[in-house]
Amino acid sequence: MALSIQQDLRYLGQERWRWFVWLEGAPEELDAIDHVMYVLDPTFHNPVREVANRETKFRLEDSTWGAFTLYAKAIHKDGLETRLQHDLVLLYPSGELATA
Repeated sequence: MALSIQQDLRYLGQERWRWFVWLEGAPEELDAIDHVMYVLDPTFHNPVREVANRETKFRLEDSTWGAFTLYAKAIHKDGLETRLQHDLVLLYPSGELATA
């Protein structure tokens, strides 16, 4: 199983969403990661975020008003890096896709 970024979200109302992203992969792949550097849209305060919590699968959460592409770099314990990206998808409670 290759590493990938997964997401979940909650609509807060007034065109805002709380979103959550994490890494999915085989347990041994996740165990080999030291930390993940997430790079958000530059409009975010502190757009580069480091997460080192393996127990949460390197989960990051924040809120937004619009969709964007999220980039991540998984830094392995042996020094290797895996680069990933994910297009954040925002949905209304009805299931309708939010367009920016």
